[in-house]
Formats: sequence, structure tokens, C-alpha cells
Amino acid sequence: MSARSDILVPMTNDMPARMLRLLSLLQTRREWFGAELAERLGVTGRTVRRDIDRLRELGYRVEATTGIAGGYRLASGQQLPPLLLHDDEAIAVAAALLTLAGSGVTGSPDVVLRVLAKLEQILPAPLSRRVSALTDATDAGRQHPVPRVDPKTLATIALACRDHDLLSFGHHSRTAVTSTRRVEPYTIVTAHGRWYLLAYDLDRSDWRIFRVDRIVAATPLRQRFLPRELPGPDPVTYVANSIRTAPYRHTARATVRAPAEVIAARLTTSIPGRVQPLDDHRCTVTLGADSPETIAADLVALDAPFTLDAPPELLEALHTIADRLATATRPSPDPQRP
Repeated sequence: MSARSDILVPMTNDMPARMLRLLSLLQTRREWFGAELAERLGVTGRTVRRDIDRLRELGYRVEATTGIAGGYRLASGQQLPPLLLHDDEAIAVAAALLTLAGSGVTGSPDVVLRVLAKLEQILPAPLSRRVSALTDATDAGRQHPVPRVDPKTLATIALACRDHDLLSFGHHSRTAVTSTRRVEPYTIVTAHGRWYLLAYDLDRSDWRIFRVDRIVAATPLRQRFLPRELPGPDPVTYVANSIRTAPYRHTARATVRAPAEVIAARLTTSIPGRVQPLDDHRCTVTLGADSPETIAADLVALDAPFTLDAPPELLEALHTIADRLATATRPSPDPQRP
């Protein structure tokens, strides 16, 4: 199999094929020098300029900078350019789409199925079979419901992170209080089925993480900034630690008669430090949530004997939930029995 699969109708002469190669190169970098493009294509600078003009005639916005070291870049326009992918890139796109289906992004499952169908239809037969096998062998469903994320909001935030552009948005807190934030967006992190924005909050002069599903009216301010040094080893670790240490309305500590690695595998959110071993057969689990129902669900997921250390108001709420479950699962009286 060829190392490259162009997802396009095959061309019959050199000039169209060269233009497709030029379009592919323009898609891989933000900007190219004219001399670089000429070297990659094996043509003169004059030919590159002519091919650029042909792309513009076809409706693609190719911007140019003047001067001896003039360059070109593909700007956003009204048409979606053809996309050329290597074999491994096509497989990566399919894998990413399957992951997206269970990501919590609004409309993801339906969109993913449509895109995968289009992808398989235009791929060369051997590669199409590989992508089809990946699709058939992957269960993209979610085991647990997650908050829905608006894809337009996600894209706006991602572009602001990439371009180091100040971002303004409204943010709903866990107590339903809305505040306006002005931040230096650093990166987006996915953790525990949710999307988080890691950013430096300018009005609070500190780093913050924001759940993307609670962000509304995200607006780039068109003001560039120089990214600050993150106060942590990496974004994923920083976000995980922030989630673990965040204040919750309800907290508890369970001592479980089961190995730590077994319990960690059963919990839906494996936050670092949440499960701590006591010995080979016991561990402790730190529980935190804004509702007693969430803590009750985690306790059920332990599937092992445990003792619970919790505030009286939380214990009372858990007793109410337990009574409700006991009533719902109690056998109904036999009407035939006297």
C-alpha cells in the first residue's frame, strides 16, 4: 500500500495533481515561504505563484506577504478545501471521531456517524476496510451521562487558546451563580467525562479551571497575550489536582474492605489521591460532591463492605436515600393472602 492516500478523485495530468499537493501543503502549516513550496513541489517560484492564482480562481483564499521572503497561507473562506490524508492520519481521524461520540459534545453521536460514513465512502478500498473494522470493533457509547458541551463554544475556546487571545465569557458556578470572566486561556483538558478550560483569570489574578459546559457567550477580545508559566508540571496534572482539592458541598471518607486497585477501577472518576491503600486488603476513599445522590452512587459503586465517616446532615440524607431504595425494592403484599 502506498504511504499516502489522497482522499480526492484521481487526476489525469501533472498540473491538477501539483495543485492538490500545493493545497495539501498549505493545510499543514500556518504559513509557507514561496521558496519552500517551490522546493517541495519541484518547480520554480513563478510556477508556484501561478498555481496560487489558480487556487484563488477556484475560490480558495490564499493570502500572501510581499518581499524577498514572501510567504503564503490558506485563510478561512466560503468553501471547505479538499482534505488530503496519509493512511495513519485517516486512521487517527476515525479514532478521534469514535472518541468524540462519547465525549459529551452536543450532537456528537449523529455527527460522528455521518462523518464516518463519508470518510469510509471516499477512502481507497484497503484503507476503508481498516477504518470500517475500527468502527465495528469500537463501542463509543458512554457508561455514565455527562454534561453536554456546545461545539461552537468549544471551538471558540480552542481557537483562543491556540492564538493566545484574551477571552471573555459568562460562567455558571455550581450554585447557579453567573459571573463574567476575562481570562488568558491556556489549554483545554478532558477529565472524568468533562471538558475543562485552564486559564489565568485576570480579575482574580490567579489560575482557574472552568467547566466548559458552564461557559456561555464565549467571546475572543482580539487582544494577544504572552502565555504565563503554568504553576504545575503539566496541564493534566494541574487540573486533576484542582478537581481533587476543590471544595464540595458534601464530603465524606469511606474505609473499604477491598484492595485499593480494585476500588479505583470501580469508581467512575479516578482522581489522583482519591483512593489510598491502608494495607493489601483495605483502603480509604475520599468522597466529594454537591449532592448526596452523587455520593450515594459512588458508595454503591464500591461493591464492598465499608464504614463511613461523614457529617450528620450528609448521613441523614443518605439514610433517606437508602429508605427510598428499600421501599422501592420491597416485595409488594400478595393481595390473595388473607
